[in-house]
Amino acid sequence: MSQLSVWTYRWLPLIHDAAWVPAALLMAFLLRFNLEGIPDPYVSGFWTLTAVALPVQLISFHYFGLYRGIWRFASIPDLIRILQAVVTGALVTFLLLFVWQRLEGIPRSVTVLYPVLLIAGLAVPRLFYRWFKDRQFGFASGQGKRALIVGAGRAGELLVRDLLKDGQYLPVAFLDDNRKKHGLDIHGVRVVAGSDAFEEQVRGLNIEIVLLAIPTASAALMRNLLDKSLALKIPCRTLPSLSELAEGKVEVGTLREIRIEDLLGREEISLDDLQVREFLKGKRVLITGAGGSIGSEFCRQVAEYQPEKLIMVDHGEYNLYQIDAEMRAAQGGLIVSLLGDIRDEPRMRWIFEHYRPHVVFNAAAYKHVPLVEENPAEGVKTNVLGTSRIADIAVETGCEKFVQISTDKAVNPTNVMGASKRAAEIYCQNLNGRSPGTAFITTRFGNVLGSAGSVVPLFEKQIKQGGPVTVTHPEITRYFMTIPEAVRLILQAGSMGKGGEIFVLDMGEPIKIVDLAEQMIHLFGMESGKDIEIEFTGLRPGEKLYEELFHQSEALIGTSHPKIMLSASREVAWDEMQALLEKLRGACAEREIDSVRSLLHEMVPEFIQSSVSGDTAKPDGVKLH
Repeated sequence: MSQLSVWTYRWLPLIHDAAWVPAALLMAFLLRFNLEGIPDPYVSGFWTLTAVALPVQLISFHYFGLYRGIWRFASIPDLIRILQAVVTGALVTFLLLFVWQRLEGIPRSVTVLYPVLLIAGLAVPRLFYRWFKDRQFGFASGQGKRALIVGAGRAGELLVRDLLKDGQYLPVAFLDDNRKKHGLDIHGVRVVAGSDAFEEQVRGLNIEIVLLAIPTASAALMRNLLDKSLALKIPCRTLPSLSELAEGKVEVGTLREIRIEDLLGREEISLDDLQVREFLKGKRVLITGAGGSIGSEFCRQVAEYQPEKLIMVDHGEYNLYQIDAEMRAAQGGLIVSLLGDIRDEPRMRWIFEHYRPHVVFNAAAYKHVPLVEENPAEGVKTNVLGTSRIADIAVETGCEKFVQISTDKAVNPTNVMGASKRAAEIYCQNLNGRSPGTAFITTRFGNVLGSAGSVVPLFEKQIKQGGPVTVTHPEITRYFMTIPEAVRLILQAGSMGKGGEIFVLDMGEPIKIVDLAEQMIHLFGMESGKDIEIEFTGLRPGEKLYEELFHQSEALIGTSHPKIMLSASREVAWDEMQALLEKLRGACAEREIDSVRSLLHEMVPEFIQSSVSGDTAKPDGVKLH
């Protein structure tokens, strides 16, 4: 910063404020005597008051931080600091003079007029300077895209304030459905109408971009505004949702394009944050599959609750490298990153014995239905044998809670992936009764948007390539939630669980995949059947038309959280399960695929085996694995 800048930002404000102290006192005396001059008996009182007030006020100004702010960005906090500094300085000044000379020669009305005039003298120039700069660099310049802001609430006010400073967009008007706000100005930007006048205002005001400033906006409102914007060929941006705005910052940099998850009608999920913090704070937390889409989000969210250590385990080097780099930049010494496969018993045993985790989130799994169907032995080795192995080790090393991440495909499974996850559920729930020191908790949910293998990135790629978008069946439906909200609910369930529970996450209403495809095509500004074709390819091996979140024999009951339900677990003969696991190990090792499927059916009687398989006739591993 140049010497001139230092002078401008530090010394000129100080000189300005110091000059206002005698000026405010002079005006107070003159007002007291009807602007006819100060009578001789009161002149000495004026000079005495000035001599005391000036140093006291300057000390008070400095103490309350009047010079930490910049006039260009003067705001309510600056006005509060002025009020505190002036009132405190005036009280000290008059108290000193009262003790010293009983306020001789000082009219009592001056004690009221002086602080009021000084507050005005300090605040008005600051606010005028900001207004002048906002006009100069905002409206007066005419730079930036002409923006229509939808939402004149707190978020809209913060956004327009930042827009005026940034210069990237020129805020022209607000739309808000609250009629009481119509005709009002927010930082000089008029609230002109409600959202029903959207097209009229966009055309009439020559709008170039629409900014949605309603973090709590419903999916219906988002779809409506997006449809209208696309019809007018106007880009539309939105502020993140409340859950994404974790730090509460509303600024130009947080604006983003509308995404498919904004249009799916999901409600914001609130957590009992205190309960989750008590669950994780100061604990050593181990996350398997930490490099995956779900596992990496676990790492981000768990780190916010101040664990003693966050141990990230994954068998994929590149995935682990990515989350390690991200987490170390944010969390530093909290992080331990370990390469390892949950099927590797010596490695897992060393990790558990060396770090002694208090809490384990087992997110390691093979989850892609067609691939696991083609490679059943590999799916079982990870999802069943690997899970049972680290569950046993967790008990042996004194782990307090083991949270098993399951799936809606474990309910009445028609594929190996679902059956293997159901077998893991059964094992963990029954191990819970045999390990009083370790609580085993299972959480079951559906598809997550944006995860590895999700249809969303596939559809996006197909749309960018010009289509067609492939859907297996016109009636196929799935439950969807975003990765962050799934992880938040799992953390909540983990904090609630006492051991032995199967928590079922409320996924809302199932969504037809063809509707999802049409919405994504529309999101890209195109029409299905005209710009992009939808092609139906037929159900894949092991794929169901409709997914279920619980078995008909599982009685669901509510919990203290409205989005989490509790399902009854099934008791099995422990010795029989151990014998089946031993046979399963042998069948997987020998690639006896028919035996693998048969043994899975014994463990999970509701498993309806698919008639199509990629490797029933070939050794597992010939195809993709």
